[in-house]
Amino acid sequence: MMLPVSEITRPACGGRTEARMPGGACQFSFDCPLCGRVLRREPGDCCVFCSCGTVPSPPVRSGAGCGN
Repeated sequence: MMLPVSEITRPACGGRTEARMPGGACQFSFDCPLCGRVLRREPGDCCVFCSCGTVPSPPVRSGAGCGN
């Protein structure tokens, strides 16, 4: 069973927060609730969870990839 939650660490403020991941899609940006900045995926990564999260996105974990 894949957990739909990942802890995101934001480089701008160093804050960490748990975020619910979309089930069958990649999420390209995330609004930081601490500093208000928008976190975007790193070049070469499919989403913010693969760039800054403790758990990759569900499509990547399932082996389907993100389609980017």
